[in-house]
Amino acid sequence: MALVVMCGQPCSGKSKAALCLVEALKESESKHQVRIIDEVCFHLDRNQSYANMPSEKNLRGVLRYELWCLARASGIRYCVVYCDVEETFCRKWNEERREKGEASYDDSIFEDLVRRFEKPERRNRWDSPLFELWPHREGTEKSSSAIIDAVSYLTKKVDSKTRDVKILQPTIATQTSRFSDANSLYELDKATQEVTNAIVEAQSQALGGPLNGVSVGKDLPVINISRSVGLPELRRMRRTFIKLTGQTSLSGPPPPSDAESAKRMFIDYLNRELGTS
Repeated sequence: MALVVMCGQPCSGKSKAALCLVEALKESESKHQVRIIDEVCFHLDRNQSYANMPSEKNLRGVLRYELWCLARASGIRYCVVYCDVEETFCRKWNEERREKGEASYDDSIFEDLVRRFEKPERRNRWDSPLFELWPHREGTEKSSSAIIDAVSYLTKKVDSKTRDVKILQPTIATQTSRFSDANSLYELDKATQEVTNAIVEAQSQALGGPLNGVSVGKDLPVINISRSVGLPELRRMRRTFIKLTGQTSLSGPPPPSDAESAKRMFIDYLNRELGTS
């Protein structure tokens, strides 16, 4: 089993690249069974799905880092295929699709996705190995070098002497559920609730006015929040953070056992999430 993450700007050729990869994998000697997971398989409209943060999070589920963590916890191969296309070409292709009556992005959705897209970095563990395609320069075919390299990586037999293919594995020490530790769970739940309460209180005192950040403690980062965030949204983010902390603890450090560390982690998470909205 393996997980391949396709990423790129909107209308950068990800769907075609995925189809080419599927075709190449089916023609390989390994005869892999492949499934593409995208908006279409969930019968979702790309504009409605990305129209606001809650609907987008329901579609995406987890980002590249969280997908990497899940792949590692599952002990499978993982790679990223990146369609590297300049924004001008993506915009042109989107307009051409619209003129042909094909699936395309509304202008506002397109601009928002372009603004929030994070280019993968090879040095990041969750973006490695990285296979890069340049559809606007070379086109995308099953014979494209990046597709060939990805197929080779995904199908190569691994033994004790293999060095260029890495199977993600959780460490033996983390196989036992660290997150079940009562003290860690208690501190994490309590700390995240205190941060949530601080945000709600700050917004209440602002009476709907602008916020220049919320401070939870003198030694903790400021929560960079400039818009109103409702309690239901905060609760969803809190639940997601606790869930992700439990998942990543299988493949990394244990969850925090003290309140200050838990608050810092949750604040960092909120700043990442609120900074993309």
